[in-house]
Amino acid sequence: MSTPQLPKVAGIDPPVPAPAHTSAPAVPPPPSAPGPSSPASDPRVHDRLAGWVSDLTTLQELTERLARTPDLDAALRELLRAGASLVGAGRGLVTLHPDHHDGHPLTVGLGLGHADIGHIETIPHDRAAPGPYVRLLDDLPPEGDRSGRIHPDIPGEDDLDPRHREVAARLGYAASYALPLESAPAPGGEAGAATAAGRIGAAVWLYDEPAEPTERQRHLAGLYCGYATEHLARLLELTRARRTLSGLREELLPGRLPRVPGVRLAVRHRTGPHGGGDWYDALALPEGALGLAIGGITGSGPGAAAATARLRASLRAYAVMEGEDPVAVLSDLELLLRLTEPARTATALFAYCEPAARKVVVAGAGHCSPLITGADRTEYVETSLSAPLGMLACWEAPSVEIEPAPGETLLFYSDGLLNRAGDAMDRSFTRLHSAAASVPRSARHDPEAVADHVLRKVLPDGPDGPEDDDVVLLVAHFD
Repeated sequence: MSTPQLPKVAGIDPPVPAPAHTSAPAVPPPPSAPGPSSPASDPRVHDRLAGWVSDLTTLQELTERLARTPDLDAALRELLRAGASLVGAGRGLVTLHPDHHDGHPLTVGLGLGHADIGHIETIPHDRAAPGPYVRLLDDLPPEGDRSGRIHPDIPGEDDLDPRHREVAARLGYAASYALPLESAPAPGGEAGAATAAGRIGAAVWLYDEPAEPTERQRHLAGLYCGYATEHLARLLELTRARRTLSGLREELLPGRLPRVPGVRLAVRHRTGPHGGGDWYDALALPEGALGLAIGGITGSGPGAAAATARLRASLRAYAVMEGEDPVAVLSDLELLLRLTEPARTATALFAYCEPAARKVVVAGAGHCSPLITGADRTEYVETSLSAPLGMLACWEAPSVEIEPAPGETLLFYSDGLLNRAGDAMDRSFTRLHSAAASVPRSARHDPEAVADHVLRKVLPDGPDGPEDDDVVLLVAHFD
Protein backbone atom coordinates (compact mmCIF):
# COMPACT_ATOMS: atom_id res chain seq x y z
CA MET A 1 0.00 0.00 0.00
CA SER A 2 1.36 3.36 -0.95
CA THR A 3 1.69 6.09 1.59
CA PRO A 4 -0.61 9.05 0.85
CA GLN A 5 1.19 12.00 -0.63
CA LEU A 6 1.38 15.24 1.24
CA PRO A 7 -1.31 17.73 0.16
CA LYS A 8 -0.39 20.69 -1.98
CA VAL A 9 -0.94 24.07 -0.35
CA ALA A 10 -1.32 27.30 -2.37
CA GLY A 11 0.28 25.84 -5.44
CA ILE A 12 3.50 24.75 -3.65
CA ASP A 13 4.62 21.15 -4.23
CA PRO A 14 5.47 19.02 -1.20
CA PRO A 15 9.16 19.53 -0.42
CA VAL A 16 9.83 15.79 0.03
CA PRO A 17 8.53 13.15 -2.38
CA ALA A 18 6.47 10.35 -0.86
CA PRO A 19 8.23 6.95 -0.61
CA ALA A 20 7.29 4.30 -3.11
CA HIS A 21 6.56 1.64 -0.44
CA THR A 22 5.89 1.38 3.26
CA SER A 23 8.88 0.90 5.47
CA ALA A 24 9.31 0.48 9.19
CA PRO A 25 9.32 3.81 10.96
CA ALA A 26 12.76 4.93 11.82
CA VAL A 27 13.50 6.05 15.33
CA PRO A 28 14.17 9.79 15.16
CA PRO A 29 17.45 10.95 16.59
CA PRO A 30 17.29 13.06 19.70
CA PRO A 31 16.86 16.74 18.93
CA SER A 32 19.95 18.80 19.06
CA ALA A 33 20.13 22.42 19.94
CA PRO A 34 20.32 24.55 16.79
CA GLY A 35 23.73 26.00 16.23
CA PRO A 36 24.50 29.53 15.19
CA SER A 37 24.44 28.56 11.51
CA SER A 38 21.26 26.39 11.63
CA PRO A 39 18.58 27.54 9.11
CA ALA A 40 15.90 27.17 11.79
CA SER A 41 17.49 29.92 13.77
CA ASP A 42 18.21 32.23 10.84
CA PRO A 43 15.85 35.24 11.11
CA ARG A 44 16.08 35.73 7.36
CA VAL A 45 14.30 32.39 6.82
CA HIS A 46 11.49 33.43 9.14
CA ASP A 47 11.21 36.77 7.37
CA ARG A 48 11.05 35.08 3.98
CA LEU A 49 8.38 32.62 5.14
CA ALA A 50 6.39 35.46 6.66
CA GLY A 51 6.65 37.35 3.38
CA TRP A 52 5.36 34.34 1.43
CA VAL A 53 2.43 33.93 3.78
CA SER A 54 1.63 37.64 3.48
CA ASP A 55 1.79 37.50 -0.33
CA LEU A 56 -0.47 34.44 -0.51
CA THR A 57 -2.95 36.07 1.86
CA THR A 58 -2.97 39.25 -0.21
CA LEU A 59 -3.53 37.33 -3.46
CA GLN A 60 -6.34 35.32 -1.90
CA GLU A 61 -8.11 38.45 -0.70
CA LEU A 62 -7.75 40.21 -4.05
CA THR A 63 -8.91 37.22 -6.11
CA GLU A 64 -11.91 36.75 -3.83
CA ARG A 65 -12.86 40.40 -4.35
CA LEU A 66 -12.52 39.93 -8.11
CA ALA A 67 -14.64 36.78 -8.05
CA ARG A 68 -17.47 38.68 -6.33
CA THR A 69 -17.75 41.33 -9.07
CA PRO A 70 -21.22 41.17 -10.65
CA ASP A 71 -20.38 42.14 -14.23
CA LEU A 72 -17.60 42.84 -16.71
CA ASP A 73 -17.27 46.56 -16.00
CA ALA A 74 -16.99 46.00 -12.24
CA ALA A 75 -14.40 43.26 -12.81
CA LEU A 76 -12.23 45.54 -14.94
CA ARG A 77 -12.34 48.30 -12.34
CA GLU A 78 -11.46 45.84 -9.57
CA LEU A 79 -8.57 44.54 -11.69
CA LEU A 80 -7.18 48.07 -12.04
CA ARG A 81 -7.60 48.85 -8.35
CA ALA A 82 -5.98 45.61 -7.19
CA GLY A 83 -3.15 45.87 -9.72
CA ALA A 84 -2.40 49.43 -8.66
CA SER A 85 -2.10 48.32 -5.03
CA LEU A 86 0.22 45.44 -6.00
CA VAL A 87 2.65 47.49 -8.11
CA GLY A 88 2.41 50.72 -6.13
CA ALA A 89 0.90 52.87 -8.89
CA GLY A 90 -1.81 55.51 -8.69
CA ARG A 91 -3.53 55.32 -12.07
CA GLY A 92 -4.04 52.91 -14.92
CA LEU A 93 -6.22 51.59 -17.69
CA VAL A 94 -7.27 48.23 -19.05
CA THR A 95 -8.45 47.41 -22.55
CA LEU A 96 -9.95 44.25 -24.03
CA HIS A 97 -9.14 42.88 -27.44
CA PRO A 98 -11.94 43.75 -29.93
CA ASP A 99 -12.01 40.19 -31.26
CA HIS A 100 -13.20 39.10 -27.84
CA HIS A 101 -15.80 41.85 -27.46
CA ASP A 102 -17.91 41.58 -30.61
CA GLY A 103 -15.60 43.89 -32.56
CA HIS A 104 -15.89 46.84 -30.16
CA PRO A 105 -12.86 47.69 -27.98
CA LEU A 106 -13.64 48.09 -24.31
CA THR A 107 -11.37 50.41 -22.28
CA VAL A 108 -11.74 51.32 -18.61
CA GLY A 109 -9.56 53.80 -16.72
CA LEU A 110 -8.52 54.23 -13.09
CA GLY A 111 -7.92 57.89 -12.28
CA LEU A 112 -8.22 58.70 -16.00
CA GLY A 113 -11.18 60.38 -17.64
CA HIS A 114 -12.43 59.90 -21.19
CA ALA A 115 -10.39 62.91 -22.33
CA ASP A 116 -7.23 61.43 -20.78
CA ILE A 117 -7.76 58.10 -22.53
CA GLY A 118 -8.38 60.05 -25.74
CA HIS A 119 -4.99 61.73 -25.37
CA ILE A 120 -3.37 58.31 -24.90
CA GLU A 121 -5.03 57.13 -28.11
CA THR A 122 -3.16 59.86 -30.01
CA ILE A 123 0.20 58.16 -29.33
CA PRO A 124 1.38 56.86 -32.75
CA HIS A 125 0.16 53.34 -33.34
CA ASP A 126 2.49 50.48 -34.28
CA ARG A 127 0.54 48.66 -36.98
CA ALA A 128 2.80 45.63 -36.57
CA ALA A 129 1.79 45.24 -32.91
CA PRO A 130 0.35 41.82 -31.96
CA GLY A 131 -3.12 43.22 -31.24
CA PRO A 132 -5.15 46.41 -31.70
CA TYR A 133 -4.82 47.60 -28.12
CA VAL A 134 -4.64 51.14 -26.76
CA ARG A 135 -1.61 52.90 -28.21
CA LEU A 136 0.26 52.82 -24.90
CA LEU A 137 0.20 49.01 -25.02
CA ASP A 138 1.56 48.49 -28.52
CA ASP A 139 5.05 47.51 -27.39
CA LEU A 140 3.95 44.52 -25.33
CA PRO A 141 5.83 41.26 -25.92
CA PRO A 142 4.32 38.90 -28.51
CA GLU A 143 1.60 36.47 -27.46
CA GLY A 144 2.97 33.72 -25.27
CA ASP A 145 5.31 36.08 -23.39
CA ARG A 146 3.59 37.39 -20.24
CA SER A 147 6.56 39.30 -18.86
CA GLY A 148 5.07 42.75 -19.50
CA ARG A 149 6.82 46.02 -20.37
CA ILE A 150 8.36 48.68 -18.12
CA HIS A 151 9.08 52.31 -18.95
CA PRO A 152 10.83 53.46 -15.74
CA ASP A 153 11.65 57.02 -16.89
CA ILE A 154 9.52 58.20 -19.80
CA PRO A 155 10.90 61.79 -19.92
CA GLY A 156 14.46 60.45 -20.03
CA GLU A 157 13.97 57.67 -22.62
CA ASP A 158 15.44 58.88 -25.89
CA ASP A 159 14.08 56.02 -28.02
CA LEU A 160 10.42 56.81 -27.24
CA ASP A 161 8.19 58.56 -29.73
CA PRO A 162 8.10 62.32 -28.94
CA ARG A 163 4.31 62.21 -28.91
CA HIS A 164 4.46 59.58 -26.15
CA ARG A 165 6.57 61.90 -23.96
CA GLU A 166 4.25 64.81 -24.78
CA VAL A 167 1.15 62.88 -23.70
CA ALA A 168 2.91 61.67 -20.54
CA ALA A 169 3.82 65.24 -19.64
CA ARG A 170 0.27 66.46 -20.33
CA LEU A 171 -1.29 63.75 -18.14
CA GLY A 172 1.41 63.96 -15.47
CA TYR A 173 2.86 60.45 -15.46
CA ALA A 174 6.56 59.63 -15.69
CA ALA A 175 6.66 55.81 -15.72
CA SER A 176 4.44 52.90 -16.74
CA TYR A 177 4.19 49.16 -16.26
CA ALA A 178 2.06 47.12 -18.69
CA LEU A 179 1.00 43.48 -18.48
CA PRO A 180 -0.88 41.38 -21.05
CA LEU A 181 -4.08 39.70 -19.95
CA GLU A 182 -3.19 36.25 -21.13
CA SER A 183 -3.94 32.80 -19.78
CA ALA A 184 -1.14 30.54 -18.59
CA PRO A 185 0.39 28.04 -21.05
CA ALA A 186 -1.50 24.78 -21.32
CA PRO A 187 0.09 21.94 -19.29
CA GLY A 188 2.09 19.61 -21.49
CA GLY A 189 1.70 21.84 -24.53
CA GLU A 190 4.32 23.49 -26.66
CA ALA A 191 6.25 26.44 -25.33
CA GLY A 192 4.13 29.54 -25.48
CA ALA A 193 0.91 27.66 -26.20
CA ALA A 194 -2.06 29.30 -24.52
CA THR A 195 -5.31 27.93 -23.25
CA ALA A 196 -8.59 28.67 -24.91
CA ALA A 197 -8.72 32.16 -23.42
CA GLY A 198 -5.42 33.26 -24.98
CA ARG A 199 -4.60 36.97 -24.86
CA ILE A 200 -7.79 38.93 -24.37
CA GLY A 201 -6.38 42.36 -23.58
CA ALA A 202 -3.81 44.24 -21.55
CA ALA A 203 -3.51 46.53 -18.53
CA VAL A 204 -1.10 49.37 -17.78
CA TRP A 205 -0.41 51.23 -14.53
CA LEU A 206 1.04 54.74 -14.44
CA TYR A 207 3.43 56.34 -11.93
CA ASP A 208 3.59 60.05 -11.21
CA GLU A 209 7.38 59.90 -10.75
CA PRO A 210 10.11 57.83 -12.44
CA ALA A 211 9.81 54.38 -10.85
CA GLU A 212 9.47 50.69 -11.59
CA PRO A 213 7.93 47.78 -9.66
CA THR A 214 10.22 45.43 -7.79
CA GLU A 215 10.69 41.82 -8.84
CA ARG A 216 8.35 40.71 -6.06
CA GLN A 217 5.67 43.18 -7.15
CA ARG A 218 5.95 42.05 -10.77
CA HIS A 219 5.62 38.41 -9.69
CA LEU A 220 2.48 39.07 -7.65
CA ALA A 221 0.93 41.23 -10.38
CA GLY A 222 1.62 38.50 -12.95
CA LEU A 223 -0.06 35.84 -10.80
CA TYR A 224 -3.05 38.08 -10.18
CA CYS A 225 -3.46 39.00 -13.87
CA GLY A 226 -3.29 35.33 -14.81
CA TYR A 227 -6.27 34.60 -12.57
CA ALA A 228 -8.03 37.76 -13.72
CA THR A 229 -7.69 36.67 -17.36
CA GLU A 230 -9.60 33.45 -16.72
CA HIS A 231 -12.29 35.34 -14.79
CA LEU A 232 -12.66 38.02 -17.48
CA ALA A 233 -12.82 35.39 -20.22
CA ARG A 234 -15.76 33.76 -18.45
CA LEU A 235 -17.48 37.11 -18.01
CA LEU A 236 -16.94 37.93 -21.69
CA GLU A 237 -18.58 34.66 -22.73
CA LEU A 238 -21.46 35.27 -20.33
CA THR A 239 -21.90 38.85 -21.55
CA ARG A 240 -21.86 37.75 -25.18
CA ALA A 241 -24.40 34.97 -24.49
CA ARG A 242 -26.72 37.36 -22.68
CA ARG A 243 -26.41 39.92 -25.48
CA THR A 244 -27.18 37.26 -28.07
CA LEU A 245 -30.21 36.06 -26.16
CA SER A 246 -31.43 39.61 -25.61
CA GLY A 247 -31.03 40.35 -29.32
CA LEU A 248 -32.90 37.19 -30.20
CA ARG A 249 -35.77 38.14 -27.90
CA GLU A 250 -35.92 41.63 -29.38
CA GLU A 251 -36.12 40.14 -32.87
CA LEU A 252 -39.02 37.94 -31.78
CA LEU A 253 -41.02 40.97 -30.61
CA PRO A 254 -42.73 43.45 -32.97
CA GLY A 255 -40.27 45.41 -35.06
CA ARG A 256 -42.61 48.40 -35.18
CA LEU A 257 -46.00 49.31 -33.78
CA PRO A 258 -48.98 49.45 -36.18
CA ARG A 259 -50.65 52.72 -37.11
CA VAL A 260 -54.42 52.61 -36.63
CA PRO A 261 -56.57 55.78 -36.92
CA GLY A 262 -57.83 57.00 -33.58
CA VAL A 263 -55.15 55.49 -31.39
CA ARG A 264 -51.41 56.03 -30.93
CA LEU A 265 -49.05 53.53 -29.33
CA ALA A 266 -45.76 53.55 -27.46
CA VAL A 267 -43.83 50.74 -25.80
CA ARG A 268 -40.90 50.39 -23.43
CA HIS A 269 -39.25 46.99 -23.09
CA ARG A 270 -36.17 46.05 -21.06
CA THR A 271 -34.98 42.44 -20.88
CA GLY A 272 -33.58 41.16 -17.60
CA PRO A 273 -30.00 39.83 -17.50
CA HIS A 274 -31.18 36.21 -17.69
CA GLY A 275 -33.70 36.74 -20.48
CA GLY A 276 -37.13 36.41 -18.93
CA GLY A 277 -40.33 35.32 -20.67
CA ASP A 278 -42.33 38.59 -20.76
CA TRP A 279 -43.67 39.65 -24.15
CA TYR A 280 -46.11 42.02 -25.84
CA ASP A 281 -47.77 42.41 -29.22
CA ALA A 282 -49.80 44.92 -31.21
CA LEU A 283 -51.40 44.10 -34.54
CA ALA A 284 -53.85 45.77 -36.89
CA LEU A 285 -57.06 43.78 -37.37
CA PRO A 286 -59.79 43.97 -40.04
CA GLU A 287 -62.24 46.91 -40.14
CA GLY A 288 -59.89 49.35 -38.41
CA ALA A 289 -59.62 47.34 -35.20
CA LEU A 290 -56.52 46.85 -33.11
CA GLY A 291 -55.34 43.91 -31.01
CA LEU A 292 -53.11 44.53 -27.99
CA ALA A 293 -51.56 41.71 -25.98
CA ILE A 294 -49.13 41.36 -23.11
CA GLY A 295 -48.06 38.38 -21.03
CA GLY A 296 -45.31 36.28 -19.57
CA ILE A 297 -44.25 32.64 -19.60
CA THR A 298 -42.45 30.75 -16.88
CA GLY A 299 -38.74 30.14 -17.20
CA SER A 300 -35.81 32.04 -18.66
CA GLY A 301 -33.11 31.57 -21.25
CA PRO A 302 -33.34 30.22 -24.82
CA GLY A 303 -36.13 27.77 -23.98
CA ALA A 304 -38.37 30.50 -22.63
CA ALA A 305 -37.56 32.72 -25.62
CA ALA A 306 -38.55 29.97 -28.05
CA ALA A 307 -41.76 29.24 -26.12
CA THR A 308 -42.59 32.95 -26.09
CA ALA A 309 -42.17 33.15 -29.86
CA ARG A 310 -44.51 30.19 -30.40
CA LEU A 311 -47.08 31.63 -27.99
CA ARG A 312 -47.04 35.06 -29.61
CA ALA A 313 -47.31 33.65 -33.15
CA SER A 314 -50.29 31.52 -32.12
CA LEU A 315 -52.02 34.45 -30.43
CA ARG A 316 -51.66 36.47 -33.61
CA ALA A 317 -53.43 33.75 -35.59
CA TYR A 318 -56.24 33.43 -33.05
CA ALA A 319 -56.63 37.24 -32.89
CA VAL A 320 -57.13 37.43 -36.65
CA MET A 321 -59.69 34.60 -36.63
CA GLU A 322 -61.75 35.57 -33.56
CA GLY A 323 -60.27 38.76 -32.13
CA GLU A 324 -63.71 40.26 -31.35
CA ASP A 325 -63.99 37.68 -28.56
CA PRO A 326 -60.88 37.98 -26.36
CA VAL A 327 -62.08 35.09 -24.15
CA ALA A 328 -62.10 32.76 -27.17
CA VAL A 329 -58.60 33.95 -28.13
CA LEU A 330 -57.21 33.12 -24.68
CA SER A 331 -59.11 29.82 -24.53
CA ASP A 332 -57.51 28.69 -27.79
CA LEU A 333 -54.15 29.85 -26.51
CA GLU A 334 -54.59 27.89 -23.28
CA LEU A 335 -55.39 24.70 -25.19
CA LEU A 336 -52.32 25.13 -27.38
CA LEU A 337 -50.12 25.76 -24.33
CA ARG A 338 -51.28 22.57 -22.61
CA LEU A 339 -50.59 20.54 -25.74
CA THR A 340 -47.24 22.02 -26.77
CA GLU A 341 -45.77 23.34 -23.50
CA PRO A 342 -47.17 21.05 -20.77
CA ALA A 343 -44.43 21.98 -18.31
CA ARG A 344 -45.05 25.74 -18.53
CA THR A 345 -47.70 28.18 -17.42
CA ALA A 346 -48.28 31.63 -18.84
CA THR A 347 -50.11 34.83 -18.02
CA ALA A 348 -51.76 36.78 -20.81
CA LEU A 349 -54.02 39.73 -21.42
CA PHE A 350 -55.68 40.44 -24.77
CA ALA A 351 -57.57 43.62 -25.67
CA TYR A 352 -59.72 44.06 -28.79
CA CYS A 353 -59.91 47.78 -29.56
CA GLU A 354 -62.34 49.62 -31.85
CA PRO A 355 -61.01 53.20 -31.79
CA ALA A 356 -63.84 54.58 -33.94
CA ALA A 357 -66.50 53.18 -31.58
CA ARG A 358 -64.55 54.05 -28.41
CA LYS A 359 -64.76 50.43 -27.26
CA VAL A 360 -62.14 48.12 -25.78
CA VAL A 361 -62.92 44.54 -24.74
CA VAL A 362 -60.35 42.97 -22.41
CA ALA A 363 -59.83 39.43 -21.11
CA GLY A 364 -57.03 38.38 -18.80
CA ALA A 365 -55.51 35.14 -17.58
CA GLY A 366 -53.60 35.73 -14.37
CA HIS A 367 -52.17 39.02 -15.64
CA CYS A 368 -52.16 42.47 -14.02
CA SER A 369 -55.19 44.63 -14.76
CA PRO A 370 -54.58 47.54 -17.18
CA LEU A 371 -54.65 51.12 -15.94
CA ILE A 372 -56.68 53.88 -17.61
CA THR A 373 -55.74 57.51 -17.04
CA GLY A 374 -56.95 60.86 -18.31
CA ALA A 375 -57.90 64.33 -17.23
CA ASP A 376 -60.87 63.16 -15.12
CA ARG A 377 -59.81 59.74 -13.84
CA THR A 378 -56.92 57.37 -13.13
CA GLU A 379 -58.07 53.88 -12.16
CA TYR A 380 -57.40 50.21 -12.64
CA VAL A 381 -59.74 48.33 -14.96
CA GLU A 382 -61.79 45.83 -12.96
CA THR A 383 -60.98 42.59 -14.79
CA SER A 384 -62.15 39.33 -13.24
CA LEU A 385 -59.69 37.29 -11.19
CA SER A 386 -58.50 34.31 -13.23
CA ALA A 387 -55.78 31.68 -13.18
CA PRO A 388 -52.81 31.70 -15.56
CA LEU A 389 -52.97 29.62 -18.71
CA GLY A 390 -51.94 25.99 -18.28
CA MET A 391 -52.61 25.90 -14.54
CA LEU A 392 -56.19 24.52 -14.58
CA ALA A 393 -57.75 21.72 -16.60
CA CYS A 394 -59.90 24.26 -18.42
CA TRP A 395 -59.45 28.01 -18.40
CA GLU A 396 -62.41 30.37 -18.64
CA ALA A 397 -63.06 33.92 -17.43
CA PRO A 398 -65.46 36.67 -18.54
CA SER A 399 -64.28 39.72 -20.46
CA VAL A 400 -64.83 43.35 -19.51
CA GLU A 401 -65.67 46.31 -21.76
CA ILE A 402 -64.02 49.73 -21.42
CA GLU A 403 -65.12 52.99 -23.02
CA PRO A 404 -62.09 55.30 -23.10
CA ALA A 405 -62.94 58.95 -23.50
CA PRO A 406 -61.08 61.16 -26.01
CA GLY A 407 -57.65 61.98 -24.60
CA GLU A 408 -57.52 58.99 -22.23
CA THR A 409 -54.69 56.47 -22.18
CA LEU A 410 -54.59 52.75 -21.42
CA LEU A 411 -51.45 51.30 -19.80
CA PHE A 412 -50.63 47.60 -20.13
CA TYR A 413 -47.61 46.43 -18.14
CA SER A 414 -45.76 43.31 -16.99
CA ASP A 415 -45.37 42.28 -13.36
CA GLY A 416 -41.65 42.88 -13.83
CA LEU A 417 -42.39 46.61 -13.74
CA LEU A 418 -43.90 46.17 -10.28
CA ASN A 419 -41.18 43.80 -9.08
CA ARG A 420 -38.39 46.17 -10.07
CA ALA A 421 -40.01 48.96 -8.10
CA GLY A 422 -38.58 47.24 -5.01
CA ASP A 423 -41.72 47.53 -2.83
CA ALA A 424 -44.40 45.11 -1.75
CA MET A 425 -46.91 44.41 -4.51
CA ASP A 426 -49.69 46.59 -3.07
CA ARG A 427 -47.31 49.54 -2.66
CA SER A 428 -46.01 48.98 -6.21
CA PHE A 429 -49.57 49.20 -7.54
CA THR A 430 -50.02 52.42 -5.59
CA ARG A 431 -46.77 53.82 -6.99
CA LEU A 432 -47.83 52.97 -10.55
CA HIS A 433 -51.23 54.64 -9.99
CA SER A 434 -49.54 57.77 -8.64
CA ALA A 435 -47.11 57.85 -11.54
CA ALA A 436 -49.91 57.70 -14.10
CA ALA A 437 -51.95 60.34 -12.27
CA SER A 438 -48.97 62.71 -12.10
CA VAL A 439 -48.34 62.88 -15.85
CA PRO A 440 -48.13 66.59 -16.73
CA ARG A 441 -51.13 67.93 -18.62
CA SER A 442 -48.87 69.00 -21.49
CA ALA A 443 -47.62 65.39 -21.92
CA ARG A 444 -50.93 63.52 -21.61
CA HIS A 445 -51.55 63.49 -25.37
CA ASP A 446 -48.11 62.02 -26.19
CA PRO A 447 -47.88 58.26 -25.46
CA GLU A 448 -44.08 58.39 -25.68
CA ALA A 449 -43.94 61.10 -22.99
CA VAL A 450 -46.44 59.18 -20.85
CA ALA A 451 -44.33 56.02 -21.02
CA ASP A 452 -41.13 57.85 -20.10
CA HIS A 453 -42.79 59.71 -17.20
CA VAL A 454 -44.28 56.55 -15.72
CA LEU A 455 -40.99 54.66 -15.91
CA ARG A 456 -39.11 57.52 -14.25
CA LYS A 457 -41.61 57.65 -11.39
CA VAL A 458 -41.97 53.90 -10.85
CA LEU A 459 -38.29 53.06 -11.35
CA PRO A 460 -36.24 55.99 -9.99
CA ASP A 461 -33.01 54.01 -10.50
CA GLY A 462 -33.85 53.31 -14.13
CA PRO A 463 -35.30 50.23 -15.83
CA ASP A 464 -31.94 48.44 -15.77
CA GLY A 465 -32.05 47.85 -12.03
CA PRO A 466 -30.79 44.92 -9.99
CA GLU A 467 -33.81 42.68 -10.55
CA ASP A 468 -33.86 39.93 -13.17
CA ASP A 469 -37.45 40.54 -14.33
CA ASP A 470 -38.30 41.89 -17.75
CA VAL A 471 -40.01 45.28 -17.90
CA VAL A 472 -42.79 45.86 -20.44
CA LEU A 473 -44.96 48.98 -20.62
CA LEU A 474 -47.39 49.28 -23.54
CA VAL A 475 -49.24 52.61 -23.82
CA ALA A 476 -52.33 53.21 -26.02
CA HIS A 477 -53.60 56.81 -26.26
CA PHE A 478 -57.06 57.39 -27.74
CA ASP A 479 -57.41 60.65 -29.69
